Amino acid sequence: MDENPSRPSLANERGAIYATGAEETKSHFMPDLSPELLALGFIWYIAFLFSTTCHEAAHALAAKIGGDDTAFAGGQVSLNPIPHIQREPWGMVVIPILSLIINGSIIGWASAPYNPEWERRHPRRAAWMALAGPATNYTLMLIAAVALRLGWSQGWLQDPVTGKPDFASSVLGAFFSLNLLLGTFNLLPIPPLDGSTAIMLFMGETRSQRYLDWLRGNSYAMVGLLLAIVAFRYVYAPIKAFATYYLLQSHF
Repeated sequence: MDENPSRPSLANERGAIYATGAEETKSHFMPDLSPELLALGFIWYIAFLFSTTCHEAAHALAAKIGGDDTAFAGGQVSLNPIPHIQREPWGMVVIPILSLIINGSIIGWASAPYNPEWERRHPRRAAWMALAGPATNYTLMLIAAVALRLGWSQGWLQDPVTGKPDFASSVLGAFFSLNLLLGTFNLLPIPPLDGSTAIMLFMGETRSQRYLDWLRGNSYAMVGLLLAIVAFRYVYAPIKAFATYYLLQSHF
């Protein structure tokens, strides 16, 4: 674990797991490495890298505002992906690229350090810190949706209903789909996802303390991830259909 050198005994990680399905990338790289599919894979990886960087930077900034400068001291309050890659090179570079090449989907992870004593003293601030990551993903999704709708209405972008999407539409479409997926997945109230901490917004201080004792005192990461993946298959489809219909009028 790469922990903050100023407080090595106190720094825990605010982690996030990211995954996109093959149906999202709509590509099968191993059978046919065509230039078009290579370009599509590059677009999705850049969208993943930028979105992940924004997600973790939002965690770090929210913690800094709330009084915990652990991630700030580690360089995580930055839209420069380098500090985040240095912290999680396997989760942000190696595994995402390999999974994209082999399976046509992106799987990755990232993390930001935080002070667990600060979390216990200020559980609601910790909850806001956890919520900041998914909120950033939804913000990026909405920006992409507005750009797409504006581009289509003004004729600046090729409408996929009437023709093949152009490069700009593909980029914005990737940002829309990926950030909708990332924001929704990480909001699931299952450890170690952000939603498992964000739910403390709805708890009193005493109950939050007991909840943290249970949450941090047990290792539910692997079991939680398996449960989250299973649950996500059921909850994401209607959310995606709703967002696509009302934000993009079913263009994707």
